[in-house]
Amino acid sequence: MNLETIELQTREAPRFSLLVLHGLGADGNDFVPVVQALDLTPVLTQGGLRVVLPSAPEIPVTINGGMRMRAWYDIRHGDLSQREDADGLRASQALVEELIDREEREFGIPPERVVLMGFSQGCAMTLMTGLRYPKRLAGLVGLSGYLPLLDTTEAQRSPANATTPIFLAHGTGDGVVLPARAKASLAELRRLGYAVDWHEYPMAHEVNMDEIQALQHWLVQTLTAAA
Repeated sequence: MNLETIELQTREAPRFSLLVLHGLGADGNDFVPVVQALDLTPVLTQGGLRVVLPSAPEIPVTINGGMRMRAWYDIRHGDLSQREDADGLRASQALVEELIDREEREFGIPPERVVLMGFSQGCAMTLMTGLRYPKRLAGLVGLSGYLPLLDTTEAQRSPANATTPIFLAHGTGDGVVLPARAKASLAELRRLGYAVDWHEYPMAHEVNMDEIQALQHWLVQTLTAAA
């Protein structure tokens, strides 16, 4: 299945890619303003950047009465650790892996110069895919989300991304992905030895400017290190 994408590019043959996965019910347009707010000048001077913002397929979502909407997987229970949609998660993992592969196949940007980023469900897909992807990635960014299928991560993770840097940020007042779920994910990632740069902000299920500035600093460091 080919995903609809919004693609932004700073020069004809960019050296780096940032793939951004939206949350439940949104689409690829959702994070265009966030991307535009990032000042990544040092990255641009080292070879330019592609930003790819895909839109998830439309599927029925149980928690929303079976309404069809853009979603990376079904949500069946308000407690996100209950009745997880393992099949849906794996299907979207394959879609995201294809996006990563496409960057190298069509644009000559290898995985080690690709950062995978996501918000909410997109964060879940970033961690789900990034930790299992068989080639080294430049970095993983998870905003206001969690690690899905937490109990299977250790057995299924790829050694290729054992030392890949991870940026995680969450709101202390998040009522959608509760802070306790995010912190359980953080604890498991750290138990498994991942280098996680963790940030908390006094906000709900959203993005704020302090978070964007911290992300900007991390992206510049991570991508220039991948050069």
